[in-house]
Amino acid sequence: MATTMQVSPSTAALPVHAAWGGAAGLVGGVGMGIWMSVSRPMMDTAMITMVAGLLGSANAFVGWLIHLSIATFAGITFGALLGQFARRLAPAVVLGLVYGAVWWCVGALWIMPANMGMPVFDWNEVTSSSLGAHLVFGLLAGVTFAVIAQQAGKQRTGPAG
Repeated sequence: MATTMQVSPSTAALPVHAAWGGAAGLVGGVGMGIWMSVSRPMMDTAMITMVAGLLGSANAFVGWLIHLSIATFAGITFGALLGQFARRLAPAVVLGLVYGAVWWCVGALWIMPANMGMPVFDWNEVTSSSLGAHLVFGLLAGVTFAVIAQQAGKQRTGPAG
């Protein structure tokens, strides 16, 4: 006897939303990475080289590789967790900004400083600049996700005529 598996629409969309989120995370990561490459709070070192320090390097290229990997992962989780709510622009912008702020709290205030022997949850020029960078990430990722979702919807329904 053959059995069929029932898949709910939200479950069926999960892989698609995760893929769209990965692309959106990459776009947000590029914008954030540019911010971190030009921002030099408290020191003469770009923030992107601080990211390279997670692997014991001071090379900006290494920082970019690490950063874009994290941004892509963050985008995938954005799509998987919030994709069903972020298909329209306004909700996607709000969710993206909130998501960026959450990643700032978890990544920039806690995980990164803890791994580098720095004080956690410390407010200073680096963390305040990092907040701006994370908001750029969230904004760009949210907008990109909504644009991809809307374009995919247009392709599915075909041209209006």
